[in-house]
Amino acid sequence: MLSHYGKKALASTLILQLALSIVASAAGDDPRQQLSEHSPRWLSAIGQLSVPGLKTEQGHAEHHTERCSATLIAANTAPEADLIVTAWHCLEAYRDLSKRITFTLLPGSPEPRVISARPVADGGSMAADWALLRLTEAVARTDIPALALHPGLADPEKTVLMAGYSRDAGVGARGRILSYDPACHITRSNAALGYSDCRAHKGASGGAVIQLNDDGEPLLSGIISEGDGLQDSRFVPIAAVRDALPGRMSPPPPPRP
Repeated sequence: MLSHYGKKALASTLILQLALSIVASAAGDDPRQQLSEHSPRWLSAIGQLSVPGLKTEQGHAEHHTERCSATLIAANTAPEADLIVTAWHCLEAYRDLSKRITFTLLPGSPEPRVISARPVADGGSMAADWALLRLTEAVARTDIPALALHPGLADPEKTVLMAGYSRDAGVGARGRILSYDPACHITRSNAALGYSDCRAHKGASGGAVIQLNDDGEPLLSGIISEGDGLQDSRFVPIAAVRDALPGRMSPPPPPRP
């Protein structure tokens, strides 16, 4: 017969095995994929954003680096791109304009491209959680296929793809590689805010919500604001950013039926 100590050890082992089983099951249910050679090439337009800032803790200002995601955008016919979109809250603590914001394309690759960026416009609050930045050097579309913008609101009857540098320890690999939910759904939305069942974790903020048009072309339809790491995420439709975009970037709204 097992001693009292043996029974406690066995119980602890069973509890640990159950916990590991639950974690493994949750990871197995994760619909996200990691960027690979088999992924759509246009996903390379989504990069990492590093924002130096100051946050006040117990009355003291402390240096803090916000790590988010951002997406390279361009007009349909533009041969190069120098604008990126991200979430406003990623820049909320940015105070010192002499500090360098960096946008990294293809991080973790043998030749990542790191470019400085300057804020251009933003929504100003979590209620309008978007920001527009200009890069100090343009990126040729032949190198990185910058995304064109959806002309209206994404169709809730069609699937969307949500991508960013989630910092979870599972598929997100602590933000070292792009992860994306390849075929999730918008649950409700309007011109200012949208919700979906896509999976996203901290770090994916500022990333992309993409919908393919009838010709199979990817269109940036929204900017990730936040997610619970399960099946509830919030995004800002690209329509909310349109008035802040340069004229050449802003496609006309679709005609009314």
